[in-house]
Amino acid sequence: MKWHITNEHDGMMIRDFLRNYLHFSRRILISVKTEGKILVNGNPVSVREHLQAGDVLEVQFPKEEIAGFMHPEAIDISIVYEDDALLIVNKPANMATIPSLHHPGGTVANDLLHHYREAELPYTVHVVTRLDRDTSGLVLIAKHRYSHSLLAKLQKSGKIKRKYKAVVEGKLAAKQGTIRAPIGRKEGSIIERTVTETGKDAITHYSVLKASERHSYIDIDLETGRTHQIRVHFSHIGHPLAGDDLYGGSTKYISRQALHCYYISFEHPFTRERVEVETEVPEDMQRLIEQMEK
Repeated sequence: MKWHITNEHDGMMIRDFLRNYLHFSRRILISVKTEGKILVNGNPVSVREHLQAGDVLEVQFPKEEIAGFMHPEAIDISIVYEDDALLIVNKPANMATIPSLHHPGGTVANDLLHHYREAELPYTVHVVTRLDRDTSGLVLIAKHRYSHSLLAKLQKSGKIKRKYKAVVEGKLAAKQGTIRAPIGRKEGSIIERTVTETGKDAITHYSVLKASERHSYIDIDLETGRTHQIRVHFSHIGHPLAGDDLYGGSTKYISRQALHCYYISFEHPFTRERVEVETEVPEDMQRLIEQMEK
């Protein structure tokens, strides 16, 4: 990556420019110093050198190692946005984001490793926003460690906005509402979450788009991002997601939780421009919504 030095940073030490202006983490800076390269006007320099207006500072990051359990697979997942720093994929339902003991292949990460190999990109997969295996929708991926560190900070500070659409069981009493209920691990389970006084604060806003006696189609805006938050909150108020048998939903009309992340927006960490992406709900949810109309 290259940066053109302006009068604003004339005389600044490279280390300070990287840490304070470009927000390099200590770990990334050490990796660049020991395994990568720092160049000014094409010449190798140390981080103690001082910059001058008109200089071109270049940082070459070390090649990233790919974990032994991850391998490229040509799955052809839809990439809806991509640039040099990040990409956004539209993940289908019934697909894990990264490999695990139970799902060693066929994941988003496997497909992206194939995409990187075809494009000759020396990266591994850095997931910023993750979705449950059975939840469909938009997933944000950083292409390298530097963009991942910046996007992770945005995520932690709540500056990556995501919206969801879901179908829940029953007819909600109000057209709009907010669920405020702390969420924590369910005793005796490593997977399930539950509403508990000892949990972390969790706030879910929703509005009803369409309703029948059997189901309600809703738009969801999360104020917090707890694990399984949407699924737990709607189960807690007696309206579990259709298809979500883990939290009390029936699989009679859809075989997975009817939940789709349809919208994501954030400030690009490098260009400072607003990135905004939106997708349609997938076919299985659309069929369920059409059944409500009948």
